[in-house]
Amino acid sequence: MKPNVLVAAVFMVMPIVVSAVELMKWERIPLQIPLNVGQERIVFVDKNVRVGFPPTLNGKLRVQSSGGAVYLSASEAFPVTRLQLQNKANGEIILLDVSAAPGKSIREPVQLVYDGEVSSASTSDKTRISGNEQTAVISERRKPAKLNTPLPVVLTRYAAQSLYGPLRTVEPVVSITNTALKLPSRLTTLYPSEPVEVSPLAGWSLNGYSVIALLVRNTATVNVILNPRMLQGEFISAAFQHPWLGKAGTPEDTTVLYLVVRGRPEGAFRSEPMAVTDKTHQTRGTPK
Repeated sequence: MKPNVLVAAVFMVMPIVVSAVELMKWERIPLQIPLNVGQERIVFVDKNVRVGFPPTLNGKLRVQSSGGAVYLSASEAFPVTRLQLQNKANGEIILLDVSAAPGKSIREPVQLVYDGEVSSASTSDKTRISGNEQTAVISERRKPAKLNTPLPVVLTRYAAQSLYGPLRTVEPVVSITNTALKLPSRLTTLYPSEPVEVSPLAGWSLNGYSVIALLVRNTATVNVILNPRMLQGEFISAAFQHPWLGKAGTPEDTTVLYLVVRGRPEGAFRSEPMAVTDKTHQTRGTPK
């Protein structure tokens, strides 16, 4: 039976190739959306929009809009150019300053957020702050965040910020609690198709759901492309902090996997194989 895994676009979740989602707060200031030539990038607007762009981008940029998401794919490099996203419901305009250049790094999907404080952990292991949030971060008083995004996204984002971002930039989430993980020190049944070692790091719970952060380390001498669809277990969403692992022994050989589950974390994993002892191999009539 195939694992019941819904791939989230987080820390997006988790992809999300799946990686942490970059959150951008719309505050009537054009949002910078850099693209890599030949690589599609998704902007989750969460509104039904029509996209307008100048004729200068004809033949250079492919734009598709469906179900509250805008898909951008550049076929050649171009300088910063403004796109207009118009909300079909009320006519509201959202402005994106899009540019394209050659590049090999994976561009994270973008999630637009319209209220609340926004910060995001990215694949560069640095926390980015968007809009006028810098002033809010400096302020000692932080307001609790509203759950105006899907719960798996909230949990994955919180876990990614807690592990990769400075403490002062972690977005507060009301009622979230640390969860004790009653899991084996090594999880061999989670990702058996790849030569990786998986071990529990930390866990958090909110409203009957839990997010589990797991350390994933490459044990082979070749790079490993991470595919959340190959995970074995019962998960609501799965997101890798990075889309691939470098060879064992390199700085890139380790990343973090975020799994969102319903209920207790230990119930989502397949049972580990029982250790075989010498006594197990004894047959009838074998002297003890």
